Amino acid sequence: MNTDHLTTREVPLEPKSSALLFIDVQNFSCRRDGGEFKDVPESEITGKFGYYFERLRSAAIPNMQRLQKAFRAAGIEVLYTTIESLTKDGRDRSLDYKITGFNVPKGSWDGKVIDEIAPGEDEIVLPKGSSSVFVSTHIDYLLRNLGVKQLVLVGVLTDQCVESAVRDACDLGYLVTLVPDACATMSEERHQNTLRAIKGYCRQVKTDALIAEIEKRN
Repeated sequence: MNTDHLTTREVPLEPKSSALLFIDVQNFSCRRDGGEFKDVPESEITGKFGYYFERLRSAAIPNMQRLQKAFRAAGIEVLYTTIESLTKDGRDRSLDYKITGFNVPKGSWDGKVIDEIAPGEDEIVLPKGSSSVFVSTHIDYLLRNLGVKQLVLVGVLTDQCVESAVRDACDLGYLVTLVPDACATMSEERHQNTLRAIKGYCRQVKTDALIAEIEKRN
């Protein structure tokens, strides 16, 4: 795929030069008993975090499952990144994560991708110690080795790690597709604000349309 003379981001996926990346869809951040929420009172789960867990349950995770199935069927590379330190005590994680208090120890249950979209035996999983997968992993090197020029992003949180990946991937020369209905954050307002803010860095395509797109091109 030659991208030298493109004047738009609205370019359909070419399966051979595309990849799907799941961002932080792991026990730590997507489970009630995950490390981010295990000490949170139930009243806050149903109140402050009620929207988030309902969106994961009813929309984001089911759409992620559909995308994973469709991309695998199309022979498109599927990758995952999770918040996970390279050490048990987290001494390698970013200053931001240390200040925030995020430490997912190496090899822990919290660092595993959720069962609903469990990685296949030969799919790549990258542990990261900062918000952006492009800062704290060698994903750029891997994607270029895989011949990837078009990157599809889904996951959590829309306005944090997902947004960071969108901006960095764009700046590194990838054509980025974000799937809004396969992402989640803590409120609809936050979700929509980010979609507006990053509109200039990516095209935004819903799950149904993207699956139809790749099925048509295979």
